[in-house]
Amino acid sequence: MKKIKLTAVLLGLSVFSGLSFADVPLQSNEEVQGSWKLEYTKKSVTATETIKREDTWTFKDGKVTITHIPREGTFYDQSPVAYEIEGGKLKIAMLGRPDKFDIFALQEKTDKSMTLKGKFGDVYHFNKN
Repeated sequence: MKKIKLTAVLLGLSVFSGLSFADVPLQSNEEVQGSWKLEYTKKSVTATETIKREDTWTFKDGKVTITHIPREGTFYDQSPVAYEIEGGKLKIAMLGRPDKFDIFALQEKTDKSMTLKGKFGDVYHFNKN
């Protein structure tokens, strides 16, 4: 009887732990509108090590501009590129390749923060500016 109860508890925990990493479908461009400061990235949802970032991503009028990107002890700004919401995911055109996209799934969003997951599992955590 103890084994059955333990199995039931473990099964229940495994079901609920999978839900915490589920993607939240985006409905429209307005959900990401505004200026978002990229606080950190990490290699996966379960990774504990974070990489501190200082970029600002500004979504406005169908374009995203990424500014203050660190590079070799200095910073640079990226030219605006198009973005869209398609199939519940955020698609951002690659610089110089408007037919190719980086695709992000929304993991979590509040009025003040947003967490995106890249197509290879990397995680981006933003705070609203």
